[in-house]
Amino acid sequence: MGVIEYFDAPDVKRRIDEIIELLRFDHIRSESIFCVRSRGSRAEKTIARIHGLSRIWQEAMGTEPAYIIEIIAERFDALSEEDQDRTLIHELLHIPRGFRGGFRPHKGYVNREIVEMWYRRLRQKKRRYEGTAP
Repeated sequence: MGVIEYFDAPDVKRRIDEIIELLRFDHIRSESIFCVRSRGSRAEKTIARIHGLSRIWQEAMGTEPAYIIEIIAERFDALSEEDQDRTLIHELLHIPRGFRGGFRPHKGYVNREIVEMWYRRLRQKKRRYEGTAP
């Protein structure tokens, strides 16, 4: 049986922070988002996943809500930068406006069309920021 290993992912955290800022996901508290890269997952189709600190854990530990974005290195790292951005946007869209540790479902909130809309906005903002847009 394989063992999943977890590593800090500061490169992913920088990209997450940039996406939050450029897309103005103001409901997301960047300081409460943590990013890890895992290796050895048996999840065959999973590229990334998001974990929330549920309300009962928050209460018992006396802590604030937090989320962990886990990227599966074997799949995520092989993607183009564009598809990596789409994947990170997808995970961020699961965070509800209340930022309390819960999740938004795929239905109505997180799907290919919605991710693509936000990805186009991100690309446009990056171009403006880099001074390459008209």
